[in-house]
Amino acid sequence: MSIERVRDYFRQYSMEERIREVDASSATVETAAAALGCEPKRIAKTLSFRAGEDIILIVTAGDMKIDNKKYKLRFGCKAQMLKAEEVEPLVGHGVGGVCPFGINDGIDVYMDVSLKRFDTVFPAAGSGNSMIELCIDELERYGGSSGWVDVCRER
Repeated sequence: MSIERVRDYFRQYSMEERIREVDASSATVETAAAALGCEPKRIAKTLSFRAGEDIILIVTAGDMKIDNKKYKLRFGCKAQMLKAEEVEPLVGHGVGGVCPFGINDGIDVYMDVSLKRFDTVFPAAGSGNSMIELCIDELERYGGSSGWVDVCRER
């Protein structure tokens, strides 16, 4: 199960107990924010893309969406999200639980600058009802960031 993969990942840092599981779904920005009682913009959503032959993840604030022009400028190709059925085999987590922790090898993870306005954010933790609260430095460090990008705009 994907949440166990994330729990194992955080165990190496003695942080596995910080993972929260809720009874309700947290698979979307809105449901995660409702489950946590926080603003939707503080949900750090992880989007999965195909960039040529590569798979990349972009972690962004919950109130943002990909800006196709900015994406193409940064990555040199059109933004092409993975199909739902491709996500789990290619990334290691299913839709609703995608996060940058405990993912398959060879995936670059980018953090969108929209996250920098918060002290802490809530990314998913491998399942459609789990999350972990992290400060931005922790998200960058434990999320295996390949760098910061500016590829989003408000939705």
